[in-house]
Amino acid sequence: MSLKWEGVMPAVTTKFTNDDTLDLIMFETNILAQLDAGVHGIILCGTLGEASTLTDDEKRILTRTTVDIVKDQVPVLINIAEQTTKGAIEAAQKAEDDGAKGLMMLPPMRYKAGDRETVEYFKAVATNTSLPIMVYNNPVDYKTEITLDMFEELLKCDNIEAVKESTRDISNVTRIKNRFGDRLKIMIGVDTLALESLLMGANGWVAGLVCAFPAETVAIYELQKAGKIKEAIEIYRWFLPLLELDINPKLVQNIKLAEVATGIGTENVRAPRLPLFGKEREHVINIIKEGLRTRPTLPDYKNLSAIV
Repeated sequence: MSLKWEGVMPAVTTKFTNDDTLDLIMFETNILAQLDAGVHGIILCGTLGEASTLTDDEKRILTRTTVDIVKDQVPVLINIAEQTTKGAIEAAQKAEDDGAKGLMMLPPMRYKAGDRETVEYFKAVATNTSLPIMVYNNPVDYKTEITLDMFEELLKCDNIEAVKESTRDISNVTRIKNRFGDRLKIMIGVDTLALESLLMGANGWVAGLVCAFPAETVAIYELQKAGKIKEAIEIYRWFLPLLELDINPKLVQNIKLAEVATGIGTENVRAPRLPLFGKEREHVINIIKEGLRTRPTLPDYKNLSAIV
């Protein structure tokens, strides 16, 4: 399967049992809901997937399990977030062995690499795997910015193909398009800027609240793609208070609460994360309840004819 950098790709949560083991039953329930909604890929072990708390064995189990569930309907990608270049190369090779079709890659963790070090890190992984790579550019949360000049060097590697654009600067979509055209595909990584970025030319959306609301997320993408902008905006405006749960330090707990409310997840997180409690929990639940109360009736977004 060739990987097309387009559409909605959920950064799925990792499901845990009450005993803090992988809950593969609920995990499959959620993946099947994503597929039924029409997502275009599945991304494992990102921030939402609590990657920093997972063992290598658990990551490999999740990859193999997802590949088995998906059965080539959409590509399965895994996030690479390692401290060393050697570790990142090994993680990429394991992912390839386990059936992943692509990688999402963060810069080196913990060590604040300089520009040259960051470029060499990505290039080293790219030259040691045949998998296509999406560079995760999130200087807000991870304090390392991949500049356009750095991408100029990175794109000498044929399999570095896309960027997860999470700079929070919507004009960066246009900068990337002006500089690289279609050579660097753009997957917007900020839920609250998703529709705006798609309308400015982003190719797709690495989404968070899709974990709980897959149909609504895909509907927004498909409607705007078909030129039905008014309809897309109406759903997006309803969705925004929920999408804001993603741009929060407790995004994992927030989104897992939303998954519980829509019946496709559990609230279990892995320590040091803890479930929300008190006024914070009440606030998030009220947002979710209001979203469910006003949830829109979706058009037949799977059968839209693109407007030429």
